Amino acid sequence: MKYQSRKKAFILLADGTIFHGKLVGDNEGTAYGEVCFNTGTTGYQEIFTDPSYFGQLMVTTNAHIGNYGTNEKEVESGSVKIAGLICKNFSYDYSRPSADLSLKEFLDKSGLFAISDVDTRALVSYIRDNGAMNAVISTEVDTIPELKKELANYPSMEGLELASKVSTKEPYYFGDESATHKIAVLDIGVKKNILRNFSKRDAYIKVFPFDTTFEEMKAWSPDAYFISNGPGDPEPLTQAIETAKDIIAADVPLFGICLGHQIIALANGVSTYKMHNGHRGINHPVMNLSTGKGEITSQNHGFAINREETEAHTNIEITHVHLNDNTVAGIRMKDKDVFSVQYHPEASPGPHDAEYLFDQFFELIHKSVNNTVPN
Repeated sequence: MKYQSRKKAFILLADGTIFHGKLVGDNEGTAYGEVCFNTGTTGYQEIFTDPSYFGQLMVTTNAHIGNYGTNEKEVESGSVKIAGLICKNFSYDYSRPSADLSLKEFLDKSGLFAISDVDTRALVSYIRDNGAMNAVISTEVDTIPELKKELANYPSMEGLELASKVSTKEPYYFGDESATHKIAVLDIGVKKNILRNFSKRDAYIKVFPFDTTFEEMKAWSPDAYFISNGPGDPEPLTQAIETAKDIIAADVPLFGICLGHQIIALANGVSTYKMHNGHRGINHPVMNLSTGKGEITSQNHGFAINREETEAHTNIEITHVHLNDNTVAGIRMKDKDVFSVQYHPEASPGPHDAEYLFDQFFELIHKSVNNTVPN
């Protein structure tokens, strides 16, 4: 086979640890980012195009990547967002009839640098023990001292504002203009499947840039507001936090997912923190405290909200908890139609246990609209 003899490559972690691998395909290169891992067995294309992964080197724990190719309908944004790919066995061939391209062709088209033949079990075990850190992947095996210097100067994810890198530059519309309801979306890294879930529930959506004010969004006269998922540290997003405060003060329905969940917490005075290792996978167990039922969820985040501060807040109720580490997975405001979750009810990839949250949002919208319609 063409790729049986491939160029050597390696991963250099910020603490100096090195793992070895081989180049995928023909394009040599170097890529920097925070190294993280996803435990999902499928959904690699959706993961690679998820804006929440911007600036990260993705380690896939599934042993085989690329075996079912790619399909242009299975993207979550307009481009690949990860900084680089690290995997064990890379499949150059695929067997799915509906695939448009092989994963190699998809990566070449996207300009993404990838390495394989890595002992990903050892790498993930090391990250789990030592925490998330910056890293570099490269084929420049003779320049390790220089790469170490560059890596030392690479910015940490903590304190890093990345929403501006993935947010739309201009407002745009999604869905049927004649739909019953209008939802204003603050785009800090929104996934397409979130918009699809709104649209299929009879909503017309206007997506606004990350730094849009409440007054600018309000001018469109939406029935409700949504703050999306996205990458990076939430605390530098001062305008998004102010926008969330204004939406909350206006007493209108508001829903937040992932980074949006953290923005809503910050707008209520609850702080966030960088996790030792984030939650990234499609099998994370969550307990719904209202129903007592467990849910299997899709998650992708490296920050979380402070549980002690949330429990002490007089106007916030914890609605969901992560069963692996008891972190806060969902909240709601007691006197407002405002709620949020740390995970991804739209999945893509992942299970659909939590899709009911979209229905709950629309129940709030219907209630809000009916309460304002004259008799």
